[in-house]
Amino acid sequence: MADPSTYRPAVGSIPESPGVYRFRDPSGRVIYVGKAKSLRQRLNSYFADVAGLHPRTRQMVTTAAAVDWTVVGTEVEALQLEYNWIKEFDPRFNVRYRDDKSYPSLAVTLNEEYPRLQVMRGPKKKGVRYFGPYAHAWAIRETLDTLTRVFPARTCSNGVFKRAGQIGRPCLLGYIGKCAAPCVGRVDAEEHRKIVDDFCDFMAGRTEAMMKRLEREMAAAAEGLEYERAARLRDDLGALKRAMEKQAVVLGDGTDADVVAFAQDELEAAVQVFHVRGGRVRGQRGWIVDKVEAVTTGELVEQFLLQVYGGVDEQTGVGEAGEAVPREVLVPELPEDADVYTELLEELRGGKVSLRVPQRGDKRNLMETVERNAKEAFARHRVKRASDLTARSLALAELQEALELPDAPLRIECIDVSHVQGTNVVASMVVFEDGLAKKSDYRRFSVTHGTDDTAAMAEVVRRRFARHLKEEADRLDEQGVAAEAGRPRRFAYPPNLLVVDGGAPQVAAASRSLAELGIGDVAVCGLAKRMEEVWLPGDPDPLILPRTSEALYLLQRVRDEAHRFAITYHRQKRSTGMLVSLLDDVPGLGESRRKALMKQFGSLKRLRAATTEELMTVPGIGRRTAEAVQAAIAEPVEPRPGEGEPPAPGSVTAPQGPAERGTPRAGTGETAEVGLVAS
Repeated sequence: MADPSTYRPAVGSIPESPGVYRFRDPSGRVIYVGKAKSLRQRLNSYFADVAGLHPRTRQMVTTAAAVDWTVVGTEVEALQLEYNWIKEFDPRFNVRYRDDKSYPSLAVTLNEEYPRLQVMRGPKKKGVRYFGPYAHAWAIRETLDTLTRVFPARTCSNGVFKRAGQIGRPCLLGYIGKCAAPCVGRVDAEEHRKIVDDFCDFMAGRTEAMMKRLEREMAAAAEGLEYERAARLRDDLGALKRAMEKQAVVLGDGTDADVVAFAQDELEAAVQVFHVRGGRVRGQRGWIVDKVEAVTTGELVEQFLLQVYGGVDEQTGVGEAGEAVPREVLVPELPEDADVYTELLEELRGGKVSLRVPQRGDKRNLMETVERNAKEAFARHRVKRASDLTARSLALAELQEALELPDAPLRIECIDVSHVQGTNVVASMVVFEDGLAKKSDYRRFSVTHGTDDTAAMAEVVRRRFARHLKEEADRLDEQGVAAEAGRPRRFAYPPNLLVVDGGAPQVAAASRSLAELGIGDVAVCGLAKRMEEVWLPGDPDPLILPRTSEALYLLQRVRDEAHRFAITYHRQKRSTGMLVSLLDDVPGLGESRRKALMKQFGSLKRLRAATTEELMTVPGIGRRTAEAVQAAIAEPVEPRPGEGEPPAPGSVTAPQGPAERGTPRAGTGETAEVGLVAS
């Protein structure tokens, strides 16, 4: 644990100008980014009496080993630079708006010739218009099922759409009137886009004009004695009214607003947002954020505005967290520099933005509703946090004590090797930080020289830490940032503990590789599967952790995750290798066409399921070549009992044993048919 006084800047060397500062750990990794009106006043507050600091602030300053800063001209520049650095370095101590769940949205792919309506999760894409987010995917599908009766736009995947066009027959939705069937030419691209535009107008809240238009058309059809059309329009009106009833009006003035509320304690805060468009609640979203300092509600609002709207794309108007800046942002408390944030929001929106605290009326009532949702979400999270946080902290403390480590292993890496009898050797590396999986840092290796477990383990450890040493040297010049990618170099951060899947031989191999590279500050241990023994370098006997130990449970989770990741990669590589070997002898199929087939179908199973016409959609594949491919990859037909060549006279047919049938061998958990070995 570092003493903050050892890296405190000299008195008077910190400017009084506004700027952005970064705290770094001993490895040079940025662990906290902040901004200040006066850098001197702000940074000096971190080097006061450590005992008087906020618990998370105290942990941050004692983890850090250096601090630097950049002076800027205005507070808006400071906001933008702070956002860019948080996005670039992903500091572990910053408030980060992580979803408490993955919320689905209703997406319209306007960037396609025939736009598609679909459920979509994850980061927002350019050229796609989003409505929501919704609490549940079934809510979107229910809405689509109702509205496609009125707006029969396509909802099928590109593969289904393309195949329907090839066979000249639409899917079921086309037959029952819930799709205009552009795939078979019932409507052209222009007519289909008009349907999609009407759908978007309805979802955006412009419902009154559409309802009146349908009523006029229904009346005109009735007057013209077109009773079937009038009945259809009447049913369409009913469907639209049912869809509108599910989205009650909460703001009578029909405004667009985001309503934000918080519930918090000294360590974390729950954030809830209601997205109101056209006076109706179109979606709800929630986050749980860590508090590094004793921040006020106004400061939480600052972080919300910066991270949720701060990364808005100039062309799409959509933020990094997926939200466009609305006309009004209603918050429980204004930040200290409200004018600066209003200016930033107006710049991002390209128009007037009102940032304010509602005092009375419908908006105040809606704010109270959002606050109740935030309190309920936070209460649920605190119950979960009490168990998870206690267990993780206990596990790390027990590991530190059992392995006699100088510090708690906040970063743990685990390596697992997988192969089939020495062939197709691969390895995985998984990363856990603070007891939680950090999947963005996972890596996988294709082992080229190691043909057994120990040799493969030695090669992978050597490659991983050789990369670490190279990037550590580069960091001295680049300050830990990859110039070509603009991202922190993940391999530049060594683990506190390296876990290998295996016993004494694997641990010895990993230790030798570290010693050859001159690395002595990374602890190594192995976890053997059979008795869950923990092996340490140079110890003749294993360390036995209690079965109820949280430390053992953490090691098992790390090992099992590495095993899962390795097996997944191994199966993928084996399937790809089998596919390539089967296609090698197909006449007229060169390297580029083989790659095109693998890119489009991905696996042997999908390629075998493809029809001749589907194979012919790959560039350069004609009918004759497609038929040759199908013949080459066809599954062999096993002869039925009694069929085939009779046995030679006097020969004896041995009964098929369990190992030959592919059943697990007793006591081993292995399958003889596959022969998969994962150390």
